[in-house]
Amino acid sequence: MTRIKRFTQAQRVFHLLLMLSFLTQATTGLARLYIETNWGRFLASLFGGYNKTLTIHWWVGLFMLALLGIHVLYVLIRIDWRRFPKSVYGPDSLLPRKEDLGQALQHVGWLLGIRQLPRFDRWGYWEKLDYLAVFWGICVLGGTGLILYNPVFSSRYMPGWVLNVLLWVHRIEAVLAIIHVSTIHFFIGHLRRHNFPMDLVMFEGSIDLEKVRHERPAWVERLEQNGNLHGTLAGSTSIALRVVYYVFGFSVIGCFIYLLINGLANITRLFG
Repeated sequence: MTRIKRFTQAQRVFHLLLMLSFLTQATTGLARLYIETNWGRFLASLFGGYNKTLTIHWWVGLFMLALLGIHVLYVLIRIDWRRFPKSVYGPDSLLPRKEDLGQALQHVGWLLGIRQLPRFDRWGYWEKLDYLAVFWGICVLGGTGLILYNPVFSSRYMPGWVLNVLLWVHRIEAVLAIIHVSTIHFFIGHLRRHNFPMDLVMFEGSIDLEKVRHERPAWVERLEQNGNLHGTLAGSTSIALRVVYYVFGFSVIGCFIYLLINGLANITRLFG
Protein backbone atom coordinates (compact mmCIF):
# COMPACT_ATOMS: atom_id res chain seq x y z
CA MET A 1 0.00 0.00 0.00
CA THR A 2 1.48 3.33 -1.10
CA ARG A 3 1.30 6.00 1.57
CA ILE A 4 2.01 9.73 1.58
CA LYS A 5 3.54 11.68 4.45
CA ARG A 6 1.10 14.21 5.92
CA PHE A 7 2.61 15.20 9.28
CA THR A 8 6.21 15.45 10.40
CA GLN A 9 7.45 13.84 13.58
CA ALA A 10 7.68 17.24 15.28
CA GLN A 11 4.06 18.02 14.40
CA ARG A 12 2.93 14.65 15.77
CA VAL A 13 4.81 15.26 19.02
CA PHE A 14 3.20 18.71 19.35
CA HIS A 15 -0.24 17.17 18.85
CA LEU A 16 0.45 14.41 21.39
CA LEU A 17 1.64 16.86 24.05
CA LEU A 18 -1.29 19.18 23.38
CA MET A 19 -3.75 16.28 23.55
CA LEU A 20 -2.41 14.95 26.86
CA SER A 21 -2.08 18.37 28.47
CA PHE A 22 -5.58 19.40 27.41
CA LEU A 23 -7.02 16.15 28.75
CA THR A 24 -5.28 16.81 32.06
CA GLN A 25 -6.57 20.38 32.16
CA ALA A 26 -10.08 19.26 31.29
CA THR A 27 -10.12 16.64 34.05
CA THR A 28 -8.57 18.81 36.76
CA GLY A 29 -10.64 21.82 35.72
CA LEU A 30 -13.92 19.91 35.86
CA ALA A 31 -12.88 18.43 39.21
CA ARG A 32 -12.55 21.96 40.58
CA LEU A 33 -15.75 23.16 38.93
CA TYR A 34 -17.78 20.19 40.22
CA ILE A 35 -16.03 19.82 43.57
CA GLU A 36 -19.36 20.18 45.42
CA THR A 37 -20.64 17.03 43.68
CA ASN A 38 -19.70 13.40 44.25
CA TRP A 39 -18.39 13.17 40.70
CA GLY A 40 -16.19 16.23 41.14
CA ARG A 41 -14.75 14.87 44.37
CA PHE A 42 -14.07 11.57 42.61
CA LEU A 43 -12.13 13.34 39.85
CA ALA A 44 -10.17 15.32 42.42
CA SER A 45 -9.32 12.14 44.32
CA LEU A 46 -7.57 10.82 41.20
CA PHE A 47 -5.01 13.60 41.62
CA GLY A 48 -4.72 13.46 45.40
CA GLY A 49 -7.45 15.87 46.44
CA TYR A 50 -8.57 19.41 45.67
CA ASN A 51 -5.33 21.23 46.53
CA LYS A 52 -3.12 18.89 44.51
CA THR A 53 -5.61 19.03 41.64
CA LEU A 54 -5.33 22.81 41.67
CA THR A 55 -1.53 22.64 41.69
CA ILE A 56 -1.48 20.24 38.74
CA HIS A 57 -3.91 22.50 36.89
CA TRP A 58 -1.58 25.47 37.39
CA TRP A 59 1.57 23.69 36.26
CA VAL A 60 0.04 22.01 33.23
CA GLY A 61 -1.48 25.36 32.26
CA LEU A 62 2.00 26.91 32.32
CA PHE A 63 3.25 23.96 30.27
CA MET A 64 0.60 24.60 27.62
CA LEU A 65 1.59 28.26 27.41
CA ALA A 66 5.23 27.20 27.02
CA LEU A 67 4.17 24.70 24.36
CA LEU A 68 2.39 27.48 22.49
CA GLY A 69 5.52 29.63 22.63
CA ILE A 70 7.67 26.78 21.32
CA HIS A 71 5.20 26.14 18.52
CA VAL A 72 5.28 29.81 17.49
CA LEU A 73 9.09 29.59 17.30
CA TYR A 74 8.73 26.39 15.28
CA VAL A 75 6.41 28.13 12.82
CA LEU A 76 8.75 31.11 12.48
CA ILE A 77 11.66 28.79 11.74
CA ARG A 78 9.65 26.85 9.15
CA ILE A 79 8.61 29.96 7.20
CA ASP A 80 10.42 30.49 3.91
CA TRP A 81 11.40 34.10 4.58
CA ARG A 82 12.89 34.51 1.10
CA ARG A 83 9.40 34.19 -0.37
CA PHE A 84 7.62 36.05 2.44
CA PRO A 85 4.74 36.97 2.54
CA LYS A 86 3.73 34.73 -0.36
CA SER A 87 5.08 31.67 1.44
CA VAL A 88 2.60 31.99 4.32
CA TYR A 89 -0.42 32.30 2.03
CA GLY A 90 0.30 29.36 -0.26
CA PRO A 91 -1.64 26.08 -0.43
CA ASP A 92 0.65 24.50 2.19
CA SER A 93 -0.12 27.22 4.73
CA LEU A 94 -2.65 26.84 7.54
CA LEU A 95 -3.63 30.49 7.28
CA PRO A 96 -7.13 31.02 5.83
CA ARG A 97 -7.33 32.07 2.18
CA LYS A 98 -10.19 33.48 0.14
CA GLU A 99 -10.52 30.08 -1.54
CA ASP A 100 -11.47 28.55 1.82
CA LEU A 101 -14.70 30.53 2.03
CA GLY A 102 -15.75 29.39 -1.42
CA GLN A 103 -14.92 25.77 -0.59
CA ALA A 104 -16.83 25.98 2.68
CA LEU A 105 -19.95 27.20 0.87
CA GLN A 106 -19.50 24.59 -1.85
CA HIS A 107 -19.06 21.91 0.81
CA VAL A 108 -22.37 22.90 2.39
CA GLY A 109 -23.96 22.66 -1.06
CA TRP A 110 -22.47 19.19 -1.48
CA LEU A 111 -23.93 18.11 1.86
CA LEU A 112 -27.31 19.33 0.63
CA GLY A 113 -26.88 17.45 -2.65
CA ILE A 114 -26.85 20.51 -4.90
CA ARG A 115 -23.12 21.01 -5.52
CA GLN A 116 -20.10 18.91 -6.35
CA LEU A 117 -17.57 18.03 -3.66
CA PRO A 118 -14.83 20.71 -3.51
CA ARG A 119 -11.36 19.73 -4.69
CA PHE A 120 -9.51 20.22 -1.41
CA ASP A 121 -5.79 20.82 -1.26
CA ARG A 122 -3.50 19.90 1.65
CA TRP A 123 -5.67 21.56 4.31
CA GLY A 124 -9.42 21.86 4.49
CA TYR A 125 -11.10 24.99 5.83
CA TRP A 126 -12.25 23.12 8.97
CA GLU A 127 -8.67 22.06 9.74
CA LYS A 128 -7.49 25.66 9.50
CA LEU A 129 -10.25 26.76 11.87
CA ASP A 130 -9.32 23.97 14.29
CA TYR A 131 -5.67 25.01 14.18
CA LEU A 132 -6.39 28.70 14.78
CA ALA A 133 -8.88 27.81 17.52
CA VAL A 134 -6.02 26.32 19.53
CA PHE A 135 -4.25 29.69 19.52
CA TRP A 136 -7.44 31.45 20.56
CA GLY A 137 -8.24 28.92 23.27
CA ILE A 138 -4.80 28.78 24.85
CA CYS A 139 -4.47 32.58 24.80
CA VAL A 140 -7.89 33.08 26.45
CA LEU A 141 -7.49 30.25 28.97
CA GLY A 142 -3.83 31.00 29.62
CA GLY A 143 -4.36 34.75 29.93
CA THR A 144 -7.27 34.49 32.32
CA GLY A 145 -5.54 31.66 34.18
CA LEU A 146 -2.42 33.75 34.79
CA ILE A 147 -4.52 36.58 36.19
CA LEU A 148 -6.49 34.20 38.41
CA TYR A 149 -3.34 32.37 39.52
CA ASN A 150 -2.84 34.92 42.31
CA PRO A 151 -6.13 36.79 42.75
CA VAL A 152 -4.84 38.78 45.74
CA PHE A 153 -2.00 40.20 43.64
CA SER A 154 -4.26 40.76 40.62
CA SER A 155 -6.81 42.62 42.77
CA ARG A 156 -4.23 45.37 43.26
CA TYR A 157 -4.66 46.32 39.61
CA MET A 158 -8.31 45.53 38.93
CA PRO A 159 -11.57 45.44 40.90
CA GLY A 160 -12.88 42.17 42.29
CA TRP A 161 -15.82 42.01 39.91
CA VAL A 162 -13.40 41.84 36.96
CA LEU A 163 -11.80 38.75 38.50
CA ASN A 164 -15.26 37.17 38.81
CA VAL A 165 -15.93 37.90 35.14
CA LEU A 166 -12.55 36.47 34.12
CA LEU A 167 -13.27 33.32 36.15
CA TRP A 168 -16.47 32.72 34.19
CA VAL A 169 -14.75 33.54 30.89
CA HIS A 170 -12.13 30.95 31.81
CA ARG A 171 -14.76 28.36 32.69
CA ILE A 172 -17.01 28.99 29.69
CA GLU A 173 -14.11 28.89 27.22
CA ALA A 174 -12.87 25.65 28.82
CA VAL A 175 -16.29 24.01 28.65
CA LEU A 176 -16.74 25.07 25.02
CA ALA A 177 -13.33 23.64 24.18
CA ILE A 178 -14.20 20.32 25.83
CA ILE A 179 -17.53 20.15 23.99
CA HIS A 180 -15.88 20.99 20.67
CA VAL A 181 -13.15 18.38 21.05
CA SER A 182 -15.55 15.69 22.32
CA THR A 183 -18.06 16.18 19.51
CA ILE A 184 -17.07 18.15 16.40
CA HIS A 185 -13.34 17.41 16.40
CA PHE A 186 -13.78 13.70 17.11
CA PHE A 187 -16.62 13.36 14.60
CA ILE A 188 -14.73 15.02 11.75
CA GLY A 189 -11.49 13.27 12.61
CA HIS A 190 -12.72 9.76 13.31
CA LEU A 191 -16.42 9.09 12.87
CA ARG A 192 -16.83 10.06 9.22
CA ARG A 193 -17.40 7.13 6.87
CA HIS A 194 -13.94 7.43 5.31
CA ASN A 195 -12.17 7.51 8.70
CA PHE A 196 -14.29 5.24 10.90
CA PRO A 197 -13.52 3.94 13.47
CA MET A 198 -10.37 6.07 13.83
CA ASP A 199 -8.06 8.15 11.66
CA LEU A 200 -4.51 7.22 12.64
CA VAL A 201 -2.80 9.82 10.46
CA MET A 202 -1.76 11.99 13.43
CA PHE A 203 -0.16 8.96 15.04
CA GLU A 204 1.38 7.40 11.94
CA GLY A 205 2.17 10.64 10.14
CA SER A 206 1.15 9.16 6.79
CA ILE A 207 -2.02 8.19 4.95
CA ASP A 208 -3.01 5.93 2.07
CA LEU A 209 -2.30 7.67 -1.23
CA GLU A 210 -5.53 6.52 -2.87
CA LYS A 211 -7.53 7.88 0.03
CA VAL A 212 -5.79 11.23 -0.36
CA ARG A 213 -6.54 11.24 -4.09
CA HIS A 214 -10.22 10.99 -3.21
CA GLU A 215 -10.32 13.45 -0.30
CA ARG A 216 -7.62 15.96 -1.37
CA PRO A 217 -7.18 15.59 -5.13
CA ALA A 218 -5.81 19.11 -5.61
CA TRP A 219 -2.92 18.36 -3.22
CA VAL A 220 -1.88 15.15 -5.00
CA GLU A 221 -2.15 16.77 -8.43
CA ARG A 222 -0.03 19.70 -7.26
CA LEU A 223 2.65 17.36 -5.91
CA GLU A 224 2.65 15.41 -9.18
CA GLN A 225 2.93 18.54 -11.29
CA ASN A 226 5.80 19.87 -9.17
CA GLY A 227 7.58 16.52 -9.17
CA ASN A 228 7.42 16.34 -5.35
CA LEU A 229 5.11 13.36 -4.92
CA HIS A 230 7.87 10.75 -4.77
CA GLY A 231 9.64 12.66 -1.99
CA THR A 232 6.53 12.60 0.20
CA LEU A 233 5.93 8.84 0.00
CA ALA A 234 6.22 6.91 3.27
CA GLY A 235 6.32 3.32 4.46
CA SER A 236 3.57 1.43 6.27
CA THR A 237 3.30 1.11 10.05
CA SER A 238 3.60 -2.30 11.65
CA ILE A 239 0.43 -4.03 12.83
CA ALA A 240 1.65 -4.08 16.44
CA LEU A 241 2.20 -0.33 16.44
CA ARG A 242 -1.20 0.28 14.86
CA VAL A 243 -2.79 -1.73 17.69
CA VAL A 244 -1.02 0.51 20.21
CA TYR A 245 -2.29 3.59 18.38
CA TYR A 246 -5.85 2.27 18.38
CA VAL A 247 -5.80 1.41 22.08
CA PHE A 248 -4.29 4.75 23.04
CA GLY A 249 -6.56 6.73 20.72
CA PHE A 250 -9.76 5.06 21.89
CA SER A 251 -8.68 5.54 25.51
CA VAL A 252 -8.29 9.29 25.00
CA ILE A 253 -11.60 9.54 23.13
CA GLY A 254 -13.29 7.54 25.88
CA CYS A 255 -11.91 9.87 28.56
CA PHE A 256 -13.22 12.97 26.80
CA ILE A 257 -16.64 11.45 26.18
CA TYR A 258 -16.76 10.36 29.83
CA LEU A 259 -16.02 13.92 30.95
CA LEU A 260 -18.63 15.36 28.58
CA ILE A 261 -21.42 12.96 29.56
CA ASN A 262 -20.83 13.25 33.30
CA GLY A 263 -20.39 17.00 33.08
CA LEU A 264 -23.81 17.27 31.46
CA ALA A 265 -25.37 14.71 33.84
CA ASN A 266 -24.19 16.59 36.93
CA ILE A 267 -24.89 20.13 35.73
CA THR A 268 -28.12 20.43 37.74
CA ARG A 269 -26.26 19.48 40.93
CA LEU A 270 -23.66 22.11 40.10
CA PHE A 271 -26.24 24.87 40.53
CA GLY A 272 -28.41 23.06 43.07
